Amino acid sequence: MKLPQFPVNGGCQCGAVRYLLLAAPLGIYACHCKDCQRFSGTTHTLSMVVRAETVELTAGALTGFDKAADSGRTVRMLGCGACGTKIWNEPLSSPAIRVVRPGTLDDSSWARPVGNIWTDSAIPWVTIEPDVPNFPGQPADRQPLFDAFAAEVAKG
Repeated sequence: MKLPQFPVNGGCQCGAVRYLLLAAPLGIYACHCKDCQRFSGTTHTLSMVVRAETVELTAGALTGFDKAADSGRTVRMLGCGACGTKIWNEPLSSPAIRVVRPGTLDDSSWARPVGNIWTDSAIPWVTIEPDVPNFPGQPADRQPLFDAFAAEVAKG
């Protein structure tokens, strides 16, 4: 996987919210939990985990709410108040990270997932690749996903 030159830009559908991603993510994976199915209106969402200090809001303001996730943890969901685009989550149990929606990047062509979480909630006809890190629910540790992402980046 070839990464772009950082920083890269992203934002919401209407353009009111803009952000800058200053460094490569720790990992990208698909989440198949029921919450993500509802939020996306489809089978899953993509999650791009970044260090909190590597994402910077450059225009607009994020609005959001706190919700209890399927894991039982509280997640702050943040996005554009004007158009409703979800930009990132702040897991309150992990304040050092942000979970950015890679589809909000201006160019998301490089943002390929390397694994899956909440596979027990996956829609039955969705194919889960067996040779990548997969978790039936919320992983206790995301490190296997981060390691898989780093291995893909190292391949180029």
